[in-house]
Amino acid sequence: MLTIDMLRTFGADVDAGLERCLNDEEFYLDLIPSALDESYYRTIENSIKSKDFRSAFDAAHALKGLLSNLALDPIFEPVDEMTEALRGWQDIDYRPYLTAMWEQRNRLLDMMG
Repeated sequence: MLTIDMLRTFGADVDAGLERCLNDEEFYLDLIPSALDESYYRTIENSIKSKDFRSAFDAAHALKGLLSNLALDPIFEPVDEMTEALRGWQDIDYRPYLTAMWEQRNRLLDMMG
């Protein structure tokens, strides 16, 4: 079961996330799984692979907002950097961003058990 202490250990700015959730710890914790929904991550990755940078940007931007609101900084940071690169629909090597995004997402999932 996910706890506030686990999120702190992960590197989340829990105080900021809780503040955005009106300091309702249960509500905050209930929202965390939505930010880990694999469909966001797969859409970003698949869109980049197919060079559909518009779709990749849209998915990354939506995920970035969710991660920001929940203050899941370790996942937010690579998604934020990737979103900014995608904003210009740049055809660059996105693998470092994708790798970091997946690693941090999976690290949190592993912590959750």
